[in-house]
Parts: sequence; C-alpha cells; structure tokens
Amino acid sequence: MLSTESAASTRISIRHLVRSDVPVLKSILDRTGVFRDEEISVALELMAAFLDNPVQKDYDIYCAVSDTDIALGYVCFGPVPVSVGTYDLYWIAVDPDRPRMGLGRLLQQHLESVVRKSGGRLVIAETSSLPKYEKTRNFYLSLGYKEVARVPEYYLPGDDLLIFGKYL
Repeated sequence: MLSTESAASTRISIRHLVRSDVPVLKSILDRTGVFRDEEISVALELMAAFLDNPVQKDYDIYCAVSDTDIALGYVCFGPVPVSVGTYDLYWIAVDPDRPRMGLGRLLQQHLESVVRKSGGRLVIAETSSLPKYEKTRNFYLSLGYKEVARVPEYYLPGDDLLIFGKYL
C-alpha cells in the first residue's frame, strides 16, 4: 500500500479495490456528472470481474483511500491482449466533492509505476471530444500524455473518440 500526504493534509493511501468500495465508487461515478448510466454499468462490471475472479489478469483496480479507509477515487487498467507492454487505462474517477487534492494524479502515477514494474512501455487512455470532458483531456496532457489518434463521430454524431498515449 502506497501512502502520501495530499495538499489538503489528509493521509491518502493506494490499495487494491475491495468489495466495500463498490457502493462508494458507484456514488462517485454518479456524482461526477460525466458518465452515462450504461458507462457506469460497465465500470461496475469491471469491478465485479476483478473482485469475483482473483486469478484474472485482464483488469487491475486500485483505490485512493482516506485515513479512515474510505474510497476517494479509483483507477482500472490492464494489459492489451496480443500487444507487448501496452496497457489500457479503462477508468479513472475521483470524488468530485474533493477537488484539487491531487487524487487523479496520484492514481495515475501509481498506475504508471505498476505498469513499469510489469514491464509495460505504453499506456493508452481514451476519452470523448465533448466539452464536458475537457478537464479529462487537460488532465492527461498535464501528465505528459499526447493525443495520438482521433476517430470522428465514434461515440455519436459530433462526439469523437480521442486516444491519448504515454510511453513510459
């Protein structure tokens, strides 16, 4: 478990997802205001896959937790099949009621550390071109990710798929 002090002087730790985190994380996903119901359902399916099958290697999920062990955010990622050292970032979300604590950055740095230790070399993150995802795009850019591809109207008319990548 990784621990650090955040800007708000709350002790933050990083640990694997546990079952009691799921309702808290669902609430976080609901409250972000950016995810559709079907997207949240997929996020919950990945959490279930991680928790219900501990030997699976497709998804790894870590939570940022408070000093009272309450989930404040999470990151879900995994290796891309038939690639050598490429990982997909599937989900990253932090409690919208705790802005500017550096939780997203801490989770992303932890993901990159785990990927490096696993022999990974590239992390891919996908997001939407809609205005409500501007903070997400800026977050990736601030961490050294570059836009490597764009698929016009991927999600729906007027909503492009943006693919960001970072070589580690």
